[in-house]
Amino acid sequence: MNYPVIAEHILATVQGTWWSRRRRREDVPPLPPGAVHVFRVGGNYRTFPEGMVFDASHADVLDASSVSLVDTRARLVDVERPLPSVSEADNFTMRASFTCQVTDPAVVARQGIVDVTVPLRAYLMGDSDLPRVSAGHRVEEINAVRNEVGHRTTAYSAIVPPRVAGMSVEFVSAEVYASDDLRVWERKLRDERRSWELRKGQRDFEAQDARRIAELLAQGSDHVDAFGIARQEIDVTDVAARIHRIAEEETAHRRRTETDDRVHARSTETAEAQTLGEVLLTVLRQSAGSEYVDHHQMLDQVLRMMGGPGGSGGGAAADAARMVESGQARSGRGAAGRNGARDPQGGFVKDEDDLVD
Repeated sequence: MNYPVIAEHILATVQGTWWSRRRRREDVPPLPPGAVHVFRVGGNYRTFPEGMVFDASHADVLDASSVSLVDTRARLVDVERPLPSVSEADNFTMRASFTCQVTDPAVVARQGIVDVTVPLRAYLMGDSDLPRVSAGHRVEEINAVRNEVGHRTTAYSAIVPPRVAGMSVEFVSAEVYASDDLRVWERKLRDERRSWELRKGQRDFEAQDARRIAELLAQGSDHVDAFGIARQEIDVTDVAARIHRIAEEETAHRRRTETDDRVHARSTETAEAQTLGEVLLTVLRQSAGSEYVDHHQMLDQVLRMMGGPGGSGGGAAADAARMVESGQARSGRGAAGRNGARDPQGGFVKDEDDLVD
């Protein structure tokens, strides 16, 4: 870095008599902000008065053999020094910061301090015990090294303050950095960790969305429709048309179900009536020749159970009637009364005792 001496220029000798001697203005480089001219006159270095308008006929300007531009502003200067670690393959890098400001531009120009980091680095290298602080640590233990190096450098600067001729120098702080390889490795680990956390966060968000959607769906289609309408993702006209269509489909399905149920019920009733008629007809046929059965009464009961003569069991009833008529031809037997008793004159017994001869 070009600090504090910004530039140095050789000046040609000015020819002429004492009243006509004058240096050209373009021979002297212009000053940047915060800098001063320091002219070398013979073996002396003289600072051109600060704040004075430059005078090309000034004696120092005419007699100078060279000029230096010296920056007098305060600067923060960083200086680095390598520090060893346990491994020979890895090193630490210490960076110390100093505040510097020129107090005597002529001394600085005489010393030719073009780069102030050179004497400051020599100052840091003067602490021969500093490498022992870091030599017992691995590069991964950089935080411990930072702490110890910071305390060591602060104590060293207090006991042996930094000095640069013509300048005021103060130690500010010290920082320790790992090697480039370790920084690349740690950066890769950091990026991988962040990527993993990002993927994990995305999966967590997806799981939360899935649970929220499942809860939304569990509340029914009406709630889902309302949610979609609120977010302006569903048109209310489309929802109304769909609800109307679903209602019509449910009504039509209910009507078909009711019609099928009625048809099934009628079919069941018809089948039951036919089955019952067949059973009764079988009973009548089997009892047609019995003299203890009131066939007319049984026929009347069958007709009533089967819905009368016009019922679904009409054919079975006619067969039952014919069976009864054929059973009346038996000798000496009369018809049954309404109370089911037998008339002796009609061929029936009045009570059970008459059955005994």
